[in-house]
Amino acid sequence: MRRYELMLVLRPDAPDERIAAIVDRATRQISTDGGQIVKVAPWGRRRLAYPIERYREGSYHIIVFEAPANTIIEIERSLLITEEVLRHLVIRQERPSKARGEDGLDGADDGDLPSAEDEPDDDDGTERIDESESEAAPAAID
Repeated sequence: MRRYELMLVLRPDAPDERIAAIVDRATRQISTDGGQIVKVAPWGRRRLAYPIERYREGSYHIIVFEAPANTIIEIERSLLITEEVLRHLVIRQERPSKARGEDGLDGADDGDLPSAEDEPDDDDGTERIDESESEAAPAAID
């Protein structure tokens, strides 16, 4: 079985009971199809990068699980017909090799997720230009 990460972006006006039911239904579906839940992490409400269905915020939830590949198809099918789900994304996680831990390059556990508190809020409103952009159009930067 492979390890996957499912990110759900749910409508911010959905009741907490309905959000819990959606997450519970996804985790039960994974379990019944022979998968195993590793971690469920609610990230809470966050501002979206762009409006989706006139919503500017979404309620984020991450589910890390191990399951066979056919489980992904069934989960996505049920999420596509759920009205409260604005967006979802399933990503296969690569497991770090054992050699990385022995070299001391990466001592992180492969089940770790970034928490909502870890993200800095250092947006000072200034626009940053990537160096690759400055090489492409050097006359535009003054």
